[in-house]
Order: sequence, then C-alpha cells, then structure tokens
Amino acid sequence: MNVIVSNKYQSLLATLDIDIIKSLNGVFTVDEIVSTFTNFYYNKMILDITAIQDYQNISTIQELSVNMDMNKIIFLLDDSEVVNSPRFLSQLVSMGIYNFTRNIDAVRFLIDNPNIYKDVAQYHQLNDVGVFDPLPVDNTSSTSSSNNSGVAMRVIGIKNITDHAGSTTLTYLMKKQLASKYDVIAVEVDHNDFVYFNDKTLYHTTSTDLPAFIASHANHDVILVDLNDKGPVGSCNEVVYLIEPGLIKLNKLIRKDRKAFEKLKDKKIILNRSVLNDQDVKDFEYESKSKVYFNLPYLDDKLDHHHILDEFLIKLGFVRLENGQEEKGSKLFNIFK
Repeated sequence: MNVIVSNKYQSLLATLDIDIIKSLNGVFTVDEIVSTFTNFYYNKMILDITAIQDYQNISTIQELSVNMDMNKIIFLLDDSEVVNSPRFLSQLVSMGIYNFTRNIDAVRFLIDNPNIYKDVAQYHQLNDVGVFDPLPVDNTSSTSSSNNSGVAMRVIGIKNITDHAGSTTLTYLMKKQLASKYDVIAVEVDHNDFVYFNDKTLYHTTSTDLPAFIASHANHDVILVDLNDKGPVGSCNEVVYLIEPGLIKLNKLIRKDRKAFEKLKDKKIILNRSVLNDQDVKDFEYESKSKVYFNLPYLDDKLDHHHILDEFLIKLGFVRLENGQEEKGSKLFNIFK
C-alpha cells in the first residue's frame, strides 16, 4: 500500500491507479511529515514537492532526507526554475534521492522500478557534493543565452496515440525550429525513419538503450524523443500525445481501446495534422471528455519556419523563441544533401 502527500498536483496524483492507504493534501513542515509517517508502514510515498513548506530551500529537503528512507519516496517536482536547476537536482542525487520526476507516467514506473545511482548520474555535478545551501530564485532574463545553465535538461517525448499520427515529422520540425535558440538534439526510438530527412544531427536508438543515450547526451538543453506508436515514456520528463483527428483514425482508436481518452486525462493532447477550427476543437473536447493542449495543422516539412509551431513551442515553455522569421522553402527539397 502507498501514501500520497499532495498540494499543487493533487488532481494529477489522483489519476494514479495504485493502492492508497493514506492521503494528505496541503502544505506541511518537514517535522509534520516525519512525525506522521515515522511509525507508519507503507510501500511507497508519492510526495508532491510543493507540499513541503519552503521546498525550494535545499536544506529543507536535506532535513527530510536524514529523517526518512529516501528509497521509499518518489518526488513529483514542480516546474519552477529553482527545483529544475542542475544544481538543485545534483544536490538531490548527493543526498541519495534518486526517484524524482515531473512526469506522472514516470511516477507509475518508479513505484515498481526505482532508480539507482546510474539512472540519475547525469544530474550529478561532483563539484557540488556536500554543499547544501539555499538556492536563490533568479528572475533575470536568459533569453539571449544559447545554453540552459539555469534550467535542467528537458527530455520531451512525442508519442502517437492514433496510428502514425506524425510523431517523426513533428519531432524533426520541433528540433529544427528550437535549434536557433536552444542546444537541442532529437532521437527516434526503435525505428530509423529519421534517415530520410538527410540530417546527420538526428539519432536513433532502442527502447532498452534510451536511458543510456539520454545520460550520455546530458549536456544539451533539450532532447526530443520520437516515441512513435509504442516507445516507452518512462525516460522522458515530459510527453506530448498526438492524435490525428480524422474520422477513420479516431474510430480505429476507440475500437482498439474504448478507454483511450480516459487514459489521456490531464495529459498534453496535441491534435496533429488537424483541419479542425476552434468550434470543431470544442466539439471534439466535449465528445471525448478531454482537453486539447494545442491544435496543430498540417505543417510543410520543406519550410524552414512555422509561426504556428512557434506558438506551440512557446506554450511548452520555450520562451527564447521569437516571431518574425519568414516561412520559406528549402532548396530542391534538400534531397541532395
């Protein structure tokens, strides 16, 4: 049996299909959490980091780590720059805290498959070992920076929900557009369709080797992972789910799994290759009982830039992107690179 301590992400954690023996919601001091669970038997504790009072002070997390078994705790991190900074994550690892994520799917995975040191070694900055001081919030702009020195590396999975919903092409276009402002690479899992883009900066790997690939490329700001239809989401700290909203594709999805949209609750649903207008999207949300994160039309993969893709990427948090680039074609379809 498991316990949940939640605050900001209470509704998200409520979607976990696990056995719960105790659940708390609110903001608690470390002493309150320790005293509540010191003599309480449980398998795993899923701990929303925002439920810890003064959680952005690394000394607070250190106090928790010396009073509780960190092997039994899974931290659901928030999206703040402090918590996701390389230094903060490195200090978590230094304290023996290996099970942390921003992804609800990864929480499910970690319950039965806890991390060991090698799974989080890429976050460990050895020059920070033993230094547990509070981290100030940096409110200065870093939009002109070409690296992600203040924010942890983002590993974003792009996964098809309807058959062949366009994850490979969208991953390629996202990578190409982000490259002007971020240090970004893209990798395809269990397939090698990237080869047809004639771009040597695109990689491919297997589901088994994906964690090692991510660990070996941890110096980048962003890793985009083309999960295709069946790739594993556990190695990604964010996932977007693609649905091509054509009648045949949707009917095939529902016949295959009538609970498909229930499973997508609180996830980032992207309508890809969509011809739906705003009213159509509202009708789609009503009928599917879901929420659409973004509605993407067909994108011409021969164009160097798409303003609508900028809007999507900025909504994902890539604020360095700027508007104003012209949409223009590439010479001879880039066939003869």
